[in-house]
Amino acid sequence: MLSTVVENTFTCDLDKGDLLREVTVKIGLERIDTQEGITVEALLDSGATGLVMSLEFARRQGFKLKKLDRLMYVRNVDSSLNKKGPIEHMVEVNIYYQGHRERTEIDVIREQK
Repeated sequence: MLSTVVENTFTCDLDKGDLLREVTVKIGLERIDTQEGITVEALLDSGATGLVMSLEFARRQGFKLKKLDRLMYVRNVDSSLNKKGPIEHMVEVNIYYQGHRERTEIDVIREQK
């Protein structure tokens, strides 16, 4: 059973005055342990080298956090180290998109505000 959670899509002003729109797609995320799912808006091509989910979102949605064997240090888009620290956890999920299902691991990050 999928419930719906929609996160906001933001519009950012660039220095040139141009607008950059983030492109999102609706996907299903299923918790492996409970087989319960939600529908979310996922950011497409965020520039990240992997799949990431915020710690706050993972906790709010009841995803089971798995501790990583080794910490994963992360750099921001400007090459600085993330001030909130390394990635310590991940979640295992099934991702659903247009009839396709894929089991994968998503790194859990602490948001830098």
